[in-house]
Amino acid sequence: MNLLYKFVICFIAGIGAGLGTGFAGMSAAAVISPMLITFLHMDAYSAVGIALASDVLASAVSAYTYGKNKNLDVKNGVTMMVSVLAFTLVGSWVASLLPSSTMGNFSMFMTLLLGVKFIVKPVMTTKESMQAVSARKRFVQSIVCGVIIGFICGFVGAGGGMMMLLILTSVLGYELKTAVGTSVFIMAFTALLGALSHFAIGGAPDLWSLVFCVLSTLLWARIAARFANKARPATLNRATGAVLVVLGVAILAVNYLS
Repeated sequence: MNLLYKFVICFIAGIGAGLGTGFAGMSAAAVISPMLITFLHMDAYSAVGIALASDVLASAVSAYTYGKNKNLDVKNGVTMMVSVLAFTLVGSWVASLLPSSTMGNFSMFMTLLLGVKFIVKPVMTTKESMQAVSARKRFVQSIVCGVIIGFICGFVGAGGGMMMLLILTSVLGYELKTAVGTSVFIMAFTALLGALSHFAIGGAPDLWSLVFCVLSTLLWARIAARFANKARPATLNRATGAVLVVLGVAILAVNYLS
């Protein structure tokens, strides 16, 4: 396959994945996988592995940017991450015992609906009201929500970043920047585990596709995270909503019109 064509597809996929990660803590797999499968005719398992690998550095650099701007809850993030990882395995095991689910498009529709939610009903929680919750209550909430997120991700097979953002803002009452920062912090570790397991089971991926996707996603995640940390809450809500709506529509179009 022409190397330039491969670069263009991976670069475009990286733009969507990077903006989604930097603005909303969205998993790169939701954007990169359908792009690689549709336009590069790549095996689905290998495409997901490349997408997860792209997620690792993009989420890590985004988490660093949010953390540097004091928009990251490491303590409760680690607690939630342990629950997410453990119950992703449980959810995956339960799903393997059941007939094929029709929920494969879950993350695509959720991306679109969550984008509309941020535009119509923005998250305007302040850090002061967020910190008013007791440490013990927040710890328990982090465990319970991590269990729910992990099980759904393992059962459905997608939607981790979106589920985290929704629960952090709507259930745990996080301020938007801190919610995204905590989400990408968790995603960096979950994506690393996922990528390693995919490459261990499925073998080495296409090297050029991997390099192009990782670098493009990293670049655009860095740009988005820097903008997000400087933006006013109202502006960030609108920008996040717009990015999610565009990505949701684009992913649905790629899947249904190809």
